[in-house]
Amino acid sequence: MGSLIPASKMGFGCMRLPLLDENDQASIDIEQFKQMVDAFMEAGNTYFDTAFVYHDGASETALGEELVARYPRESFTLATKCLAWAMPDEASAKRCLDVSLARLGTDYVDYYLLHNVGGKRTAKFDEYGMWEWAQQQKAAGRIRYVGFSMHDDAACLERLLTAHPEMDFVQLQVNYLDWGDPHNEAAKLMEVAARHGKPIVIMDPARGGRLCNLPEQAARILEVANPGASQAQWAYRFCWNLPDVVSVLSGMSTIEQVRENVASYAANIPFTPVEEAALAEAVGIMRSLAGIPCTACNYCMKGCPSNVQISQIMELLNLEAMTDDHAFVKGLYSWQAAEGKASSCIRCGKCETMCPQQIGIIDELARAAELYE
Repeated sequence: MGSLIPASKMGFGCMRLPLLDENDQASIDIEQFKQMVDAFMEAGNTYFDTAFVYHDGASETALGEELVARYPRESFTLATKCLAWAMPDEASAKRCLDVSLARLGTDYVDYYLLHNVGGKRTAKFDEYGMWEWAQQQKAAGRIRYVGFSMHDDAACLERLLTAHPEMDFVQLQVNYLDWGDPHNEAAKLMEVAARHGKPIVIMDPARGGRLCNLPEQAARILEVANPGASQAQWAYRFCWNLPDVVSVLSGMSTIEQVRENVASYAANIPFTPVEEAALAEAVGIMRSLAGIPCTACNYCMKGCPSNVQISQIMELLNLEAMTDDHAFVKGLYSWQAAEGKASSCIRCGKCETMCPQQIGIIDELARAAELYE
């Protein structure tokens, strides 16, 4: 896996850059972003991650202005992505790379990702021939490494890597809360990638920031085990010390976050046995707050006449209980349950008949529809 993995695993995610106007995603605070880039680079970190759609395209443009135009091209690595399933046609999807390169002000990207593959979205990448096209662009020197990102289970990753062994790497959601989770399967995802010999870029190491705002009981346990360590540091250290990791992305929004994160990475060491035990206890407390005993067996979804994404919706209800962050979970629901919303339930009862855990699924779906739709 050698040259694919940079010396520093600290990655700068450019999805949540500072804004001058919170209602305008394109209004990036360029002066602050410039300071953030400089602080990140000066600390010896090189990996910058963006996408065609981040900040309505302004993320790529800002990187072009404050990174590419100001630093030698060989001194940093760029990753960007193509959201082909959201494009109206094949030509538009394939044109994304041209637009990205123009915005970034470079003639190649180091890492190019087919963005959010999985579920029904994969069909568009297949239909548009994006897998073959990306390899052609790699052969032409416009891409160094081709991979894909996904928010799906281990079985989906197994299918994708079996069908596309030519992929150089994968980008996966991995964090300590999802590690043993039956829905997100972070540990199993890592196992599948390792079995196929694919290095991993980790996204959401702090679960979208939720692991930086823990319930009081869990936070107290971590504080006792390592006084002074931030909750973010716990989340990043878990991921930094996993094997075969190219980069661990941190979506940073302020210069203070950059300074804190690069200092944490510079001081990074693996967890001690005491810390490992404390983290396991904190996770246990968070899981105890999840009131729905869903194991993601998906028996409930077999034969559902409305294709309701039942297990995913149960997971989101549990996530809100664990994190007490309604807005965050509602945002996840808007796309993770898009293929079968809770309100599509016709109350036929087939799901409850099949559920080994005897969950009152119909009532939980009604609650989810009220909370998130």
